[in-house]
Amino acid sequence: MTTTTTAAARGTRDTATSWFLRGDAPRASRPAPPPGVEFYRGLAGGKRRVARGILAIVLVAAGLIGFALGLRDLADLIDAELLGREGYTPVNYGAAMLSLALLIPWTMAIERVLYGVPLPSLHSVAHRFRFGMLGRGLLVLAPVWALTAVLALSGPVERIEWTTVDLVAYLLITVLLVPLQASGEEYAYRGLMLRVISSWARTPRVGLVVGVVVTSVLFALSHGTLDPYFLAWYTTLGASLALITWRTGGLELAVMLHAVLNSVSLLGALVLHADIATAINDRPDTAGTPMLLIPAAVAIVITAVVWATTRRSGPVTSG
Repeated sequence: MTTTTTAAARGTRDTATSWFLRGDAPRASRPAPPPGVEFYRGLAGGKRRVARGILAIVLVAAGLIGFALGLRDLADLIDAELLGREGYTPVNYGAAMLSLALLIPWTMAIERVLYGVPLPSLHSVAHRFRFGMLGRGLLVLAPVWALTAVLALSGPVERIEWTTVDLVAYLLITVLLVPLQASGEEYAYRGLMLRVISSWARTPRVGLVVGVVVTSVLFALSHGTLDPYFLAWYTTLGASLALITWRTGGLELAVMLHAVLNSVSLLGALVLHADIATAINDRPDTAGTPMLLIPAAVAIVITAVVWATTRRSGPVTSG
């Protein structure tokens, strides 16, 4: 049996055991990835390339900060010179969401330039974004996850008066850009950073553990709070999304879950006329509550469900 036939047979057997993965065939790419490689080991090789990996992470951080500051200044200029406004406005809100969305092409470009892998390899082991998996995740997991976000992340809010124009602007930005904002974080943390850090370990399992732990802690700290409840919630969310990415061989379900969480939370704030600026910018001064343990527990349950769907086949691999 040829290598191609063997890989095809393995792909048929693996996808047949997981409803989430049906119909998501790999895309031919050059250079083709070796068969049997798990997503988080996509950058592993004979050499550990630690210096290159550190450079990649520094460039991700530079993009994260640079895009945010640059677009914030541009938003302030537009508000002051064109709209005659000051303070936090829909333009600032859109700039903040767009700055994180730009991490998608930025991380793909970093990986391409520093590691020479095809751009689509950051989507999944299939070298494509598997919309079939995304749709099935939306159908099965999103309703429960959205309800969890509504029940657990809601609480007393500071209401403000908005104009109709601002309310519509916030709504459109939330619908159009927040899913991309969440996706940008996934491509940065569960995508490039997970693959880079995991590639430094000499054995796959050590690489997985170190990659999941380090990226989850960095993800939690990046939200700018040291409150123990928030740290527990963000670390659990990051670890859960990393494990889901590992088991499914790509970022699709992690992107979906993160996008649903952020979109539902912010749409709920719009419904309540909450102060968006306070919710986003005053997080370091916000005290968490035990209610945050509810979505953390649900994230663990969802991870267990996804793991169970690949229990017979194992994590999805290339080839």
